[in-house]
Amino acid sequence: MLHVILKQFETADEVRSFEKGKFEVIHIGGMTLGRASYEPGWKWSDHVGKALGQTICHVEHVGIVVSGRATAAMEGGKIVELKPGDIFHIPPGHDSWVVGDEPYGLYPLHGRERLCAQSQRLMRVSLMRGVPTAILEVFFFHESEHARQTQPAET
Repeated sequence: MLHVILKQFETADEVRSFEKGKFEVIHIGGMTLGRASYEPGWKWSDHVGKALGQTICHVEHVGIVVSGRATAAMEGGKIVELKPGDIFHIPPGHDSWVVGDEPYGLYPLHGRERLCAQSQRLMRVSLMRGVPTAILEVFFFHESEHARQTQPAET
């Protein structure tokens, strides 16, 4: 029997909270979708990179900005401001931070294969350095999410 499934991020399947932000996850139709929000004062190099022993994010990002503003500061010195309505691609080799006093919200988009491979690489390096996996789980989908064959029937 075919039926429509409706979900909302306000009642997400998972909520991963971290310093100055959260990542909400929904599993639907064999896909995993996310919504991220960051509070004013959040900065990748301070709130993520520090625990990893890194000052630059080495992960590619694709997404849609829905609220607030943030920067993508590239290693070469170029700084781009992201604002609501922007659809972005940020290559590896950047820092990022929230601009202003409004929370920054986005929907991260990525092909499962690419995100999965990036997540595996970062997880291996981080575990070798002794970084707690809880820090990484906030920003990367669990391997088990990518390996799921089917979802239980939702009503």
